[in-house]
Amino acid sequence: MSLFKKISGMFSSSSSAGDDHALCVTVICSRCGEIIQARIDLHNDLSIDYDDAGGETNYICRKTLIGEERCFQRVEVTLKFDKNRQLIDQDITGGVFMKETE
Repeated sequence: MSLFKKISGMFSSSSSAGDDHALCVTVICSRCGEIIQARIDLHNDLSIDYDDAGGETNYICRKTLIGEERCFQRVEVTLKFDKNRQLIDQDITGGVFMKETE
C-alpha cells in the first residue's frame, strides 16, 4: 500500500500554504459578495511585459475569476510583477481585493 501512496503522491498537486512559487489572491465579487480565491503560479502564469524604451522587463498576469455559488459575474484581475516576480501593482474590475486581515 505504501508503494501506491508514493506513486499517487508523484502525480497529485501540492497546494501547501508555504509554496514560494505561488501567490494566492482572494477577491470579493462586487455584485453578490461571494469570496473567490485563485492561485497564481509565479513560474507558469506570468507573461513577460517588455518596456518600450528598452528598460526593465516586468511580468504581468491577467486572470478572470468566476464564483461558483451565486451570480457568476466575471471578476477580472491584473497583477504586475517586477523582474524578481514580486508583486508591484494590482488592478481589479467587478470586485475588490480582500485584505489579508479579513
